[in-house]
Amino acid sequence: MIADQFPWLTTIVLLPLVAALLIPFVPDKDGKRVRWYALGVGITDFVLMCYVFWKHYDPSSATFQLVEQYAWVPQLGLNWAVSIDGVSAPLVLLAGLVTTLSIFAAWQVDLKPRLFYCLMLVLYSAQIGVFVAQDILLLFIMWEVELIPVYLLVSIWGGQKRQYAAMKFLLYTAAASIFILVAGLAMAFYGDNVTFDMVELGLKDYPLALELLLYAGLLVAFGVKLAVFPLHTWLPDAHGEASSPVSMVLAGVLLKMGGYGLIRLNLGLLADAHVYFAPVLAILGVVNIIYGAFNSFAQSNMKRRLAYSSVSHMGFVLLGIASFTDLGINGAMLQMISHGLIASLLFFLAGVTYDRTHTMAMKEMGGIGQAMPTVFALFTIGVMASLALPGMSGFASELSVFVGVTTSDIYSSSFRTVTVFLAAVGVILTPIYLLSMLREVFYNSGAVPSCDIAPVCDITDADLKNQGNQEAVCFGTNCVLPVDAKFSDARPREVFIALCFLLLIIGIGVYPKMAMQMYDVKTVAVNAQVRQSYTQIAQVNPQIYAEGFLVPNVAESEVTPILGIVKRYPR
Repeated sequence: MIADQFPWLTTIVLLPLVAALLIPFVPDKDGKRVRWYALGVGITDFVLMCYVFWKHYDPSSATFQLVEQYAWVPQLGLNWAVSIDGVSAPLVLLAGLVTTLSIFAAWQVDLKPRLFYCLMLVLYSAQIGVFVAQDILLLFIMWEVELIPVYLLVSIWGGQKRQYAAMKFLLYTAAASIFILVAGLAMAFYGDNVTFDMVELGLKDYPLALELLLYAGLLVAFGVKLAVFPLHTWLPDAHGEASSPVSMVLAGVLLKMGGYGLIRLNLGLLADAHVYFAPVLAILGVVNIIYGAFNSFAQSNMKRRLAYSSVSHMGFVLLGIASFTDLGINGAMLQMISHGLIASLLFFLAGVTYDRTHTMAMKEMGGIGQAMPTVFALFTIGVMASLALPGMSGFASELSVFVGVTTSDIYSSSFRTVTVFLAAVGVILTPIYLLSMLREVFYNSGAVPSCDIAPVCDITDADLKNQGNQEAVCFGTNCVLPVDAKFSDARPREVFIALCFLLLIIGIGVYPKMAMQMYDVKTVAVNAQVRQSYTQIAQVNPQIYAEGFLVPNVAESEVTPILGIVKRYPR
């Protein structure tokens, strides 16, 4: 009985934040103790959420569960209201896993380690708070809190252009998040009762014009975070300059906040407007897939290539959300989970490679596969997962989206054919830019190296000459002195981190139900509500779109109340 009444979600959200505030009091001189402390907090929180979801979460229910509500600022109507359902539960677990492993990946941070791990724990707390917030104003607050540690982590521990990348990230995401606040206030103050609770907001009957404006504003806000074209340009810069542990969180968790917001608010609260915007999402999804693939192929920086790959893969999330099918939305959720694992793995391995080569320029790395066979093998498996090799999670998610769009009875056959064909072009481009990356990095690439992987090479760099009479060695095309050369293969810690991702990637690929069963009931309910809205709108305005774009007529049998909510038309 006590376990049922315990504030589990509040504890999961606040534990990393409270632990971060205690870091200044951790006795430590060289940063070794504080890193163990931060890792211990991350593991504890992740184990706690696994226990709570295993014992107290019911995946067969589409309602909010583990609801906790406390008055926070009564004068503003702001409550600490947290809960989980099928949309949030898997993303909470993803955030816990990725952030904990990113802390473990940052094991060699020696610049201001207290501040680094403090910011990582604050980020941990904020992103969990976004996924469990049931109060839309609380969601906005957590969304804003998350921006601060990311900005500092990029601007302090980033590359040469870190200040530019960090400021661009902050400006894009902070400006876009204003739309969340404005939309939340508009929904809260509309009607007779003022409320920020998402359940009550979903029961309000908004005018269609207002709903369309709200949807457009939230699409901008979440589109920036999801890196939807043309709101994506902050992402390659942030990834290119951020350290690999930070890139793991950016790609593995923060991008998913955009997809989560679209499903939670745009579909869940503004289903009528989604009927009008769904074809736009489908078109944007196709643009993301092809645009991201072509731009990825053009990058010579490894992390920027992976960043544009993320832009491309997020297009499948948009396609699935726009499909009007259970399988399509399920595929969008699975794509977010799958990409979170795969992208985190690839950015981690990019960091492992950088630790050895001290460069992200792929043309300077040709041949390092001979020196690091284990890293080469892990990177190859990660790339195969990213290009959707059967048996990997990427294959299951992308196939679900494709089948969902193809079998949609809302869109016309011509629209489905063009959409699926163009998306398939992006799928064909994916192995081209990923396999070429493997070739350039781990094999001898087309670039003419200044030396091969060999114990000796000529020193032509003036700085190296001035360091003494040591004989230089070569790593790819980078000549360094023996004391600086590290030809070591993956260490046990690095292999462990990679295996944590790979086991889940392969496990979900072989048995997708392992992930789908957590959210299937909820996504089916969300899609049923959206289809109900389409049915009612099509009855009043069967030519809502030009003929051939959407199928205007829906079977009369589909006109049924969904979740006890019946909306009346016309307005």
